[in-house]
Amino acid sequence: MPAVRGQGQWALGHREPLNANEQAKKDSSPLTVKQRIVDIYAKGGFDSIDGTDLRSRFRWFGLYTQRAQGIPGGKTAILEPEELEAPFFMLRIRIDGGQLTSEQLRTIGEVSTTYGRDVADVTDRQNIQLHWIRIEDMPAIWDRLDAVGLDTTEACGDCPRVIIGCPLAGVAHDEILDASGVLEQVRERYIGNPEYANLPRKFKTSISGCAHHCTNHEINDIAFVGVRLPDGRVGYDLWVGGGLSTNPKLGLRLGAFVEPDRVAEVWGGVTGVFRDYGYRRSRMHARLKFLMADWGPEKFREVLETEYLTAPLPDGPAAPATNDRDHVGVHTQSDGNVYVGAVAKAGRTSGTQLQRVAALAEQYGAGRVATTAQQGLVVLDVEPANTDAVVEALELEDLRVRPSVFRRGTLACTGLEFCKLAIVETKARSVDLYAELEKRLPDFDEPITINVNGCPNSCARFQTGDIGLKGSIVDGEEGFQVHLGGRLGEDAGFGRKSRGLKVTADGTVDYVERLLRTYLEHREPDERFATWARRADEALLR
Repeated sequence: MPAVRGQGQWALGHREPLNANEQAKKDSSPLTVKQRIVDIYAKGGFDSIDGTDLRSRFRWFGLYTQRAQGIPGGKTAILEPEELEAPFFMLRIRIDGGQLTSEQLRTIGEVSTTYGRDVADVTDRQNIQLHWIRIEDMPAIWDRLDAVGLDTTEACGDCPRVIIGCPLAGVAHDEILDASGVLEQVRERYIGNPEYANLPRKFKTSISGCAHHCTNHEINDIAFVGVRLPDGRVGYDLWVGGGLSTNPKLGLRLGAFVEPDRVAEVWGGVTGVFRDYGYRRSRMHARLKFLMADWGPEKFREVLETEYLTAPLPDGPAAPATNDRDHVGVHTQSDGNVYVGAVAKAGRTSGTQLQRVAALAEQYGAGRVATTAQQGLVVLDVEPANTDAVVEALELEDLRVRPSVFRRGTLACTGLEFCKLAIVETKARSVDLYAELEKRLPDFDEPITINVNGCPNSCARFQTGDIGLKGSIVDGEEGFQVHLGGRLGEDAGFGRKSRGLKVTADGTVDYVERLLRTYLEHREPDERFATWARRADEALLR
């Protein structure tokens, strides 16, 4: 009988690196690279950077090389990394739970205007990402961020990335419980901790007590979902193994109830299972979702409880499923004040605009702003009498508080403009798409999500949108493969991919308009788009 091929699982004694990424992490802890940036690379400039640091370890501090301008999408998979990259960086600022003070937001804005050509993106992981950053400026940028309690530690890389949480934690009138305290415990205990800084791949966390499930727990590696027991006690339903990219999987419930005072322990346990048992041979199969697919939730829970926790977890119920998750508009907080949620232009903003929002939060609120997992911004703690002033000011900034259904539901990744993996430009095309749909279908008022992704890697979650557009080369030019009917919450599932259903980028508006008109004509009463798209005859989807 032939020997079973090892998958690089540390718990089974397979600690020798099986690929270049694992070798790089063994050769030098990625957490040490920040000091080299400060002491060596910032002084020597881009050409002084070691290649392995540049394309591997830099990610642990939020730095990705930026795509060189003018390289078409058709060259993405052909050119070598050094041929694709410019001597500038995308810098991801970590914002756990999406919570910011106005001082922090102003500082991010100032960094953008001073060092990043005034460009900023709100991501669908609640981070803010800057562009055009030079390595020479990183020590000064870190100093400015550190002065207001911000950092870029483990914003990327094979490590625990930003912990997403409800932007309204502590003030939402209908939340199950306020998760901000336990979220901060996890951050303080584990982020930057060398014991958890070398995982098989990226590791995404959601910790939220939001009744609307705004953090999309189903597609995180680990998620704590607020739930109330029949006896009135509150805690968390534990989900493990979600993730998208080229092999998407929804997370699975372990059937366990986690009391708030055990969240940090359980997070460490689940992450420890991934660190020790995760597959390190192939990068394509190194995410936690593949281990979960092989083990199943019962075995995973058994290993977690017997090898990593101080005591077993009690069984618990599932939280009720919900669908509308974006916190857009004006809503009452539990303290009688209101919050005002707005959407940017497919996530694109600027340092100047962020500074203005910070000033607005100070003038009319308590100086608190939050980012959302739908690429939005929320101004908190506004007195009801000041609501109209805040709404008007945000609308003047083109941050829409009462957007069309098309603008409200559009997500877009970084795209060809800056990302080396992209095939298609996304930000400008997304804006053109929703603006044109507003003109062509002014009376369309059904909730609709349009997720525009520049490549197959799902940064804009194309598999979970009503209409998912995945960047592709179509007939020799930029275009999209179309996925239809994706949904989280009730009846969760990934969008259907019809054979050969692709559109050119220039033909996307015509296609989406035609599709939505067909939906209106053929749907059942009160039928949501995702439900219709999953059952519709393929001929109607073309």
